[in-house]
Amino acid sequence: MTTTTATPARKPRAKKPEGQWKIDGMTPLNHDEEIKQVAPGISVMQRVIDTYSKEGFDSIEETDLYPRMKFVGMYTQRKQNLGGEHTGKDNAELHDKYFMMRIRFDGGQSSPERARVVGEISRDYARSTVDFTDRQNIQLHWVRIEDAPAIWEKLATVGLDTLDACGDVPRVILGSPVAGVAADEIVDGQPAIDYIHEHLLPREEFQNLPRKFKSSISGNARQDVTHEIQDLAFQGVVHPELGPGFQVFVGGGLSTNPMLAQSLGVFVTVDEVPEVWAGVVGIFRDYGYRRLRNRARLKFLVAEWGPEKFRQILEDEYLERKLPDGPNPPSNLIDRDHIGVHEQADGRFYIGAKPTLGHMSGEQLIAVADLAERYGLTRIRHTPFKEILFLDLEKDQIEDFSRELDELGLYASPSEFRRGLLSCTGLEFCKLAHVTTKSRAIELADELEERFGDLDSPITISLNGCPNACARTQVSDIGLKGQTVTDAEGNRVEGFQVHLGGTVGEGANFGRKIRGHKVTSTELTDYVVRVVSNYKEKRAEGEIFRDWVLRADEEDIK
Repeated sequence: MTTTTATPARKPRAKKPEGQWKIDGMTPLNHDEEIKQVAPGISVMQRVIDTYSKEGFDSIEETDLYPRMKFVGMYTQRKQNLGGEHTGKDNAELHDKYFMMRIRFDGGQSSPERARVVGEISRDYARSTVDFTDRQNIQLHWVRIEDAPAIWEKLATVGLDTLDACGDVPRVILGSPVAGVAADEIVDGQPAIDYIHEHLLPREEFQNLPRKFKSSISGNARQDVTHEIQDLAFQGVVHPELGPGFQVFVGGGLSTNPMLAQSLGVFVTVDEVPEVWAGVVGIFRDYGYRRLRNRARLKFLVAEWGPEKFRQILEDEYLERKLPDGPNPPSNLIDRDHIGVHEQADGRFYIGAKPTLGHMSGEQLIAVADLAERYGLTRIRHTPFKEILFLDLEKDQIEDFSRELDELGLYASPSEFRRGLLSCTGLEFCKLAHVTTKSRAIELADELEERFGDLDSPITISLNGCPNACARTQVSDIGLKGQTVTDAEGNRVEGFQVHLGGTVGEGANFGRKIRGHKVTSTELTDYVVRVVSNYKEKRAEGEIFRDWVLRADEEDIK
């Protein structure tokens, strides 16, 4: 008789610490965390003023260049004419001796004075580049370190800065561009944004987060700040007993692991928003994962905890009180932007216009300021859809103002193709990009308009140079993620993976991908034209593109 000896059960492998300060302690577990503990990111600003601007780019210490310069809104830009095959190499090989500089506009709040100052900075220091972003900011390129102090001084004259525009901090707070103005507003969230920006953001306790933190506050019924894809979002609702306020969403984000934000099921008044904002940021600071940079976003913590535990920790440890339950907002699927003419609550009007891909020159932005002032306007706004809004027009000014906007290259009635087109920076300036995006996008818009004129359906098309989804590819009708692909002859060339039917709002999802379906950059325009043609030919009566593309046969969308 043979006897066998039972193998002792293997002990489960101990879980590696995630770098959560409240659980694992504050010992840094990667190089970025070490650098942030040695000196705050924001401390680099004084060294730029005192030393680097005087001694030039080569004098910048490596740990200041990466990552501390981000904390003052500056990234080195990509060397010109480096193809996508160079992406992934060391920064020292990729970076040029120029910077992208991001100017922060919390809630998209601007004015003719601010537009003029930024336009003049662009003209004088940034080779006349002006890029509006989908986070309501403005980015400049070709900025020299020698000019940074002068730019900061000039921005300060109109209450603007670049602080915390990048880095492991709370980034710009998105807000409804028509807060306090719109006729369809539930509650004005701008006072909360202003309070957070002035009183909470400068605090040291919020200046070292695991990674970037994106938040939004909108009380507009249009849901105009894409609350579903923010780390933290306050979206306007009406409580049946408590009146107007906000529902709170946490854990949204795109990139390589897209996740939709989840509702905490609470009700928060506008006066409570700053306290709740600080509590959620505190949870991210104390419990967020810091060991691996690619997991150091709030969405991963929310995915592990779930919204119920997250709410409990927020209430018990950070607010020390319970929040009342609250309703979720009804879904608004389509009409989220502010293009065109809209009546304000006071009977005046605002106009939303869109420069193609949000790109302008410094001289154009100065002309925008001049135009607004000629009509007596004092309020300009930026939107998360790269639009510019002009507030407080009288009815008899609308026609002439719209005509002058068109003359400046700003369109208050763009085609649906141009209206829904988004693009990231791409290979032109970004060190992470694999493909060219902006010129491809402009070529695409021109060809679609030439072939179809306009489309009687909304359609969003996004071109992104890498997987990071800065152009929101996963929640677009046609999302195009840049990568190197193999063409018919076996050559490695620029191309895109195709995402179709992604959306926020009702039925929010990240769309469909056809296995192995990619297009080369040179085939891109023909591909999109073919899909739109098939939609027009095979749609049901009244069916919008977004619905058709989710049910279409594969052959019609390949």
